[in-house]
This record gives sequence, structure tokens and C-alpha cells, in this order.
Amino acid sequence: MLDLIAAYENYLTKVKQASSNTVSSYMRDIRQFSDWLRNTEGVDVVDASQRNISDYLEHLDTEGRSAATKSRNLASLKNFYAYVVSTGFLEQTPVTSIKIERGEKKMPQILTGREIELLLAQPVCVDPKGFRDKAMLEVMYATGIRVTELIDLNMEDVNLEQGIIKCSGSRKSRAIPLYPAALRALTVYVRDVRAGMLADPREQALFVNVNGVRMSRQGFWKILKHYQDTAHIDKEITPHTLRHSFAVHLLENGADIGSVQELMGHSDISSTQMYTHMINQKLKNVYEKCHPKA
Repeated sequence: MLDLIAAYENYLTKVKQASSNTVSSYMRDIRQFSDWLRNTEGVDVVDASQRNISDYLEHLDTEGRSAATKSRNLASLKNFYAYVVSTGFLEQTPVTSIKIERGEKKMPQILTGREIELLLAQPVCVDPKGFRDKAMLEVMYATGIRVTELIDLNMEDVNLEQGIIKCSGSRKSRAIPLYPAALRALTVYVRDVRAGMLADPREQALFVNVNGVRMSRQGFWKILKHYQDTAHIDKEITPHTLRHSFAVHLLENGADIGSVQELMGHSDISSTQMYTHMINQKLKNVYEKCHPKA
């Protein structure tokens, strides 16, 4: 059944044009299930029953996997078997009537304006790495792009004269403006620093690592964690924290939700509405804490 799994991976990549992260996540879930099924039940993936899938989810539970992880695995299998049915290998999917109790969904972490200032002030611009790090952090907060979109940026996506970057990470490309400090940091990096960091002058990646090749997600994660530590910010910061903070800060300062949706690259406005709920909850908490009659 490896050929069928490989065909599904090709379908996700070429037909659905799913992001590399989505493809990687789906395929990891499906291959782990396939291995477990073969080793534990002696069954191929196309012969799996609803009971097999339920048993696998129980197996994940005994391993201490979170409700979110189990939900993601179930979604991966549901989409995979829908594809298998569409190809004619199966008449019906074995993933039916299986539900997972969802744990309480945590609201994303948001940095305050002061914490953002502290974080952005951390890179010391005395060497190429410092200038690059400053530019990356500023661009992340200025645009609210995803970390994958950040590291996928190429030189052709930058227009320093107009002060915008073109982001093609979602299915619909979008042009996002840079505030003056972010534009200055990016301009210095592009014009004075980047060329000296390249391993190959033909490299198109905007941001490169110390080896002169495209920055990785893991590389940027480590950089962000380092500056969180030096800034002494006592919050769990991830690359997505900057994206969430970007959206909330725009809304708090009067941006309309449609504009924020466009800047974030959300296809569904319900994804953006999460941030208005966060602001409403914050105001409710302040009210209950401060109003004398609350």
C-alpha cells in the first residue's frame, strides 16, 4: 500500500497544493498509522476497519497523546480515506462516527506592546547575524506572516522602494506594507549585509543562515527563543506568537476585521474573528477586575 500512500502525497502536493507543513503532518500521521496497523493487527491500510481506527486512537491515548494530537490524526485519516474512496480502491471509508473529546482550547499567547519593543530591541547590529536577525523579527511583526512564509521569501518578493513584501504562502498572494523601522532594518540587511552571507551569489532566498543557504523553520525558532531569553520575557513565545500579536494589536488600534483578514491571508473570516473574541474577553476581564460594582 506504499504506492497508494505515495499517490496521496502527490495528490496533496500537486492537486490540492497544500503547504509543505500540511503535507508533512498528514503523511506522518498516515504512515505511523499504517506501520502500527501492520505491526499490531497484521492488516494493510486499505483493509482497516472502523474498529482498527478506534483501537489506534486508544493506543495514542495510552501513549499520553493530547486530544489535539488525536483529533489531528483522525482528520488526517479521514481525508486520506476520502481520497482512497475517490480513486475506487474502497467503496466506503472506515472513518465514520468516530469522535474525540476536545480539550479546552487555549487562547493563543499575545505579547504586549512593551514586550514587542523589548524583543525587537534584542538583536545587536554589530555583525551580519545581528542585522539579519533584526530584519527578520521586524518583518515578522510588521507583516504578521507565518514562519513558513517568512523563510520562503525570495529577493523578488521585496520592493524596498514601495516598502512592501509580496507573500505567496497562501493560495492567494498578498502585498503587505512595512512600517518605517521594519523597512529600515530590511533595507540595511538587503543592501549592505545579505550578499556577504551568501554561499552562492545565485541564492534567491531573502533570509539565509550562517552557512549562506535558506533559513529553516527550526533555525528561526532557535533565534526567537534566544531573544526571548535575552529580553527576559516570561511567556511561551513561538513564531506564531508574533502573528497573533500583530492581529490583536491592529484590531486594538482600530483596524477593521476585513483588512486584518486580508493582511493575515485568512480564506475564512471566522479565523480572524478569533482575535476579536480575545479582545472582548480581555475587556471583560478588565471590567470585572476594575469596576466597583462588578
